[in-house]
Amino acid sequence: MAQNFMAYPDLRHPFAETPIHADGSTSVLYQGNTIVLEETGPGDGLLIRPEDLPRINGFELKPEGACYADMCIPLGDDVLIEKEGGNWFDLAAFADLLGQPYVVDTDLNVWSFAEIPAKRDSMMVDAMAPDFEVEDRSGKVIRMADFKGKKALIVTWSSW
Repeated sequence: MAQNFMAYPDLRHPFAETPIHADGSTSVLYQGNTIVLEETGPGDGLLIRPEDLPRINGFELKPEGACYADMCIPLGDDVLIEKEGGNWFDLAAFADLLGQPYVVDTDLNVWSFAEIPAKRDSMMVDAMAPDFEVEDRSGKVIRMADFKGKKALIVTWSSW
């Protein structure tokens, strides 16, 4: 009797749903990184624990506000929130304050944040590309840092 088989068994169910994160968790996408938060606060915004802020976008909370390198953003009561006996940082309100675009899928608890305009502006003044890495067709990893001190032409394309 003949037996059915698939030519590429690793692609047997390419569209099968796989969980993004554990139930009750939230994923934050920023600069190519996926940060999974086990706990977020109640409400419509994205309330995170203040200690999670540095691993999401590199900002640190200091007495003068949220700071990244030598840039500090003063914070108001709409960003630092005390709710249900806990202290929370409203990441969506902070993004609004900075003019940072974001999108959210409330059904899946996934938030995606674009680059922070103040960070991007400094990159454009310096004419320096951010450090990133990609794989070429043969699987070799190419890092932008490998071209330090050299001129590089970066061409990108997307089908969407």
